[in-house]
Amino acid sequence: MNIAIVGTGYVGLVSGTCFAEMGINVTCVDVNEQKIQSLLNGEIPIYEPGLEDMVKKNVAAGRMRFTTDLTVCLDDVEIVFSAVGTPPDEDGSADLKYVLEVAKTFGQHVKKYTILVTKSTVPVGTAQKVKAAIQAELDKRGEQVEFDVASNPEFLKEGAAIKDFMAPDRVVVGTESERARKIMSKLYKPFMLSGERMIFTDIPSAEMIKYAANSMLATRISFMNDIANLCELVGADVNMVRKGIGSDTRIGKKFLYAGCGYGGSCFPKDVKALIKTAEQNGYPMQVLQAVEAVNERQKSILFEKLLRYFGGDIQGRTIALWGLAFKPETDDMREAPALVLIEKIRQAGATVRVYDPIAMTECKRRIGDQVIYCKDMYEATLDADALLLVTEWKEFRMPSLTALSRIMANKVVIDGRNIYDAEDMRENGFVYYKIG
Repeated sequence: MNIAIVGTGYVGLVSGTCFAEMGINVTCVDVNEQKIQSLLNGEIPIYEPGLEDMVKKNVAAGRMRFTTDLTVCLDDVEIVFSAVGTPPDEDGSADLKYVLEVAKTFGQHVKKYTILVTKSTVPVGTAQKVKAAIQAELDKRGEQVEFDVASNPEFLKEGAAIKDFMAPDRVVVGTESERARKIMSKLYKPFMLSGERMIFTDIPSAEMIKYAANSMLATRISFMNDIANLCELVGADVNMVRKGIGSDTRIGKKFLYAGCGYGGSCFPKDVKALIKTAEQNGYPMQVLQAVEAVNERQKSILFEKLLRYFGGDIQGRTIALWGLAFKPETDDMREAPALVLIEKIRQAGATVRVYDPIAMTECKRRIGDQVIYCKDMYEATLDADALLLVTEWKEFRMPSLTALSRIMANKVVIDGRNIYDAEDMRENGFVYYKIG
């Protein structure tokens, strides 16, 4: 089976690589010539555990190819996936210009029945716009070519994307025809051998499922952060509360961890886009508006605790940050709480020393030399007046408290992910704050 995937970002490259791993011939397309050249040279533009080796293996086997031109492979493929970016506009709505450009190119050059599948996260109703864009180009050509559009949203977690794709808990496909449904079933059959987990829907429902899923997860996070902040005020322990409510099977244990706010490429963007979609349809998403507001406030919670400890003045202090990425196992810093913290700490007149196992290069690309980059976690805490744990990388879980005692100027730890034992920290002479 031959397919093409337009867009070699996170979704496109991971999806293409995993399809190739199952024996499917994949052509990855991107208009960015530099990115394609890097891929041809064996350089992977994103960090995802296991991805680089898998790409190299499938390129060597001839199952993965890279090009800047969709037309060179369009005649040979049964399916074209659109996995291009849908960045938020200034008003929060999803910008569909790249999605529609793919549709336009498809319509200009398609010669036989082919399915154009949108894998990008797009608002409800996008498929109709895609379909109309294709048909408009066919009308300009004066040709009648059968085609289908479909929606196949991704549910990949950064840091575990390959596992999620290879053993999905569900595959959602929105289609308009039985023909498209059969072809999509054939494509995903290798991933379903251990059980049928394909969910076929109409296209608007498939488009809505992705936004609704991400918004629900974001809601759980903001809810727990709100509960954590109240726990702190009334003297309750949010970890005990989490265990208590998570034992209720109607609620479940996942996404109930309090922290310093969510970030990344999905939750912030998708919550904003769903709010905007609702506005455009005359309906206010009051719950999601609150979710967004709580999250923005939560990104400053560590700074507020820091400022409170030092009596409102950190001028001339040195503050260490452990973790820059929005979550472990990725270098993604989009909407990361670390960026908010760095800006606030620097504006307050303090020096920031940082360490992250993966995201240092990305941080430097974003903010340059505004912070001091350190070679390891202990160097970051050298002469630090306080340590802020921002990203819960595994190597941060059991630090040497003896070493920290020796090299920090003040033994203050503010834990943004609640990974340390409060009693243990205090027994070792640390002033310790957590979320909730």
